[in-house]
Amino acid sequence: MREQLKSINRETYEKWSSEIARNVTLTNDWKIANTIGITISGDLEVDTLGLIEKAWSEGKTVCTPKCEHTTKEMNFRKITDYNQLEIVYFSLREPIIERTTPIPHDEIDLLFVPGLAFTKSGYRLGQGGGYYDRYLMNYKGKTTSLAFELSLIEELPIEHFDIPVQKLITNKQVLSCKG
Repeated sequence: MREQLKSINRETYEKWSSEIARNVTLTNDWKIANTIGITISGDLEVDTLGLIEKAWSEGKTVCTPKCEHTTKEMNFRKITDYNQLEIVYFSLREPIIERTTPIPHDEIDLLFVPGLAFTKSGYRLGQGGGYYDRYLMNYKGKTTSLAFELSLIEELPIEHFDIPVQKLITNKQVLSCKG
């Protein structure tokens, strides 16, 4: 999957990411959400910067994950500007603790869960840290993953702790997942 995602040219990547963002903003989950939890996209992931800027322009609260590597836990912190981010391991951008405030999981209305590959039932292949698997155990709000259509696959190995997302949004469709 990594090789397939690396093969997407820049123009196609931007077009597909834009189509996904448009599909997201048409959903009721987006329209009624006041607070969204979303990662700052990295290599191989659907571009999230456009969605973040759209959320800000609509007056939504945006929070991004901060990972604690010693405990493998993650919390979300409110950002209002990209200057509140720092580059951490693997070139990921995370909130600077001193410049941001924590947002409790029960205040996040819509959580975007990243991944590399997805099944139509909402299971995902992440980057391997297990941060989202642990976070989702206590999260009760709406969950959505953003995926290029080519990231949809028939099946994945599923562990007992895997929690599927409720919705998958691609450049071609919006799927309600059964898990």
